Amino acid sequence: QVQLVESGGGLVQPGGSLRLSCAVSGFTFSKFGMRWYRQTPGKEREVVAAITSSGSTTHIADSVKGRFTISRDNVNNTLYLQMNRLKPEDTAVYYCNRILNPKPWGQGTQVTVSS
Repeated sequence: QVQLVESGGGLVQPGGSLRLSCAVSGFTFSKFGMRWYRQTPGKEREVVAAITSSGSTTHIADSVKGRFTISRDNVNNTLYLQMNRLKPEDTAVYYCNRILNPKPWGQGTQVTVSS
C-alpha cells in the first residue's frame, strides 16, 4: 500500500524557514522522480519543485526560486523541501507525489506564513 506522509509544516513569520518532509512507502522510492506541490483554497494544485530519481537534477518553480530547495534521501525513502525567506504568499497545504503515475494524495502539511 502506497503511503505519502507529509510533515514539517506550521506557522512561521515572514522571512522564516521550514523544512518539509515526505515519508514514502509502498513503492521503490529510488526509482521515481518526485515533486512537491502546494494548494490554496479555490486554486489548483501547483508544482513547487521536482527532483529526479537519483537527486542529480532539480527544478524549482520561478515563484520560489532562490528560496526553496528540494532534496531526497533514497536510503530512508524521504523527500525534503527546505523553504527559506518565506512569504505570506507561500501559505498553502504542501503535498508530495511521484512525477510518473502519481499515487493517491497524502493529507499534506499546512504552511502558514504570517506575522
